[in-house]
Amino acid sequence: MAVPTLRPEAAATLARGAVIPAHPLALTADRRIDERRQRALTRYYLDAGAGGIAVGVHTTQFEIRDPEHALFEPVLALAAEELDARASADVVRIAGVAGGTAQAVAEAELARDLGYDAVLVSPRVAGADERALLERARAVGEVLPVVGFYLQTAIGGPVLDRDFWREFASIPAVVAVKAAPFDRYRTLELVRGVAASGRADEIALYTGNDDAIVADLLSEFHVESPSGARTLRFVGGLLGQWAVGTRAAVALLERAQRAMAGDAQAYRELGLVASDMVDVNQAVFDPGNDFDGVIAGVHEMLRQQGLLDGVWCLDPAEGLSPGQAEEIARVRHAYPDLNDDAFISENLEAWLR
Repeated sequence: MAVPTLRPEAAATLARGAVIPAHPLALTADRRIDERRQRALTRYYLDAGAGGIAVGVHTTQFEIRDPEHALFEPVLALAAEELDARASADVVRIAGVAGGTAQAVAEAELARDLGYDAVLVSPRVAGADERALLERARAVGEVLPVVGFYLQTAIGGPVLDRDFWREFASIPAVVAVKAAPFDRYRTLELVRGVAASGRADEIALYTGNDDAIVADLLSEFHVESPSGARTLRFVGGLLGQWAVGTRAAVALLERAQRAMAGDAQAYRELGLVASDMVDVNQAVFDPGNDFDGVIAGVHEMLRQQGLLDGVWCLDPAEGLSPGQAEEIARVRHAYPDLNDDAFISENLEAWLR
């Protein structure tokens, strides 16, 4: 069977490096999808200059797949409609897939039918060992190109070693890997595994380490490959953090690209903003409470800016931690260059039409 390939425009964007926000889920107070605001979010990301959008991922809430909600297809379809109407050909369309092999393949087939370019495979599968995760990725890779995902253990991700990533990256359908273990050692193991596969030139590395965005974008990894010593680096980010402040994220990535091309001033500027970005992330992602408010935190930032009407999640028990809303308000005012407040205010009415 032929290996699925990306559209040339999407492949070029993914290889060059892009800002790919993880799309949240807009709900009403009775926890039904708020179609108007869901579309507004997609429009925001596109107008902000995102090079791709990831839908049906952790930030979209894994519960969209539960039978009582049955929102997986509607959510993917809404985003696809907006992408068809507004996005240029070089915007990468990524759908998250989850569950065991049969479920993940079925979700990939739906994503393919809706016009998505690739699938991000969640590693959070009950009872699955590394061998099962690899076999699932191979099966999904017969449907669409695959983006790997190293998910932090705090929200259910498994620890995956260098050998796993070497085998994973050896799968011909794998076109990118998102590193989000929130751990420098594990991030390095992932990069070493990709290098050891011999396919590093075919696989784009994307940071998902929301607590180390700038550090990842400015890092050079000196690793061994079958052809000898190599230097690898992250070319972009696929991030829940970039579901807020997306226009600012586009500017940050452009500055990182200039810095890595030798622009010393851009490098110094990023050094100054790195800790500010971490401060924003701690407010939104709630690490002080073991990330309990991570999804609600993204919602709260967007609510304060007018894009969402509330912080409701499909799980009624999921919400903001005490003091989190105040922390988000603090970082919004402390770091105006990172939050898109002015950009959103100027465009909100048009996005909500």
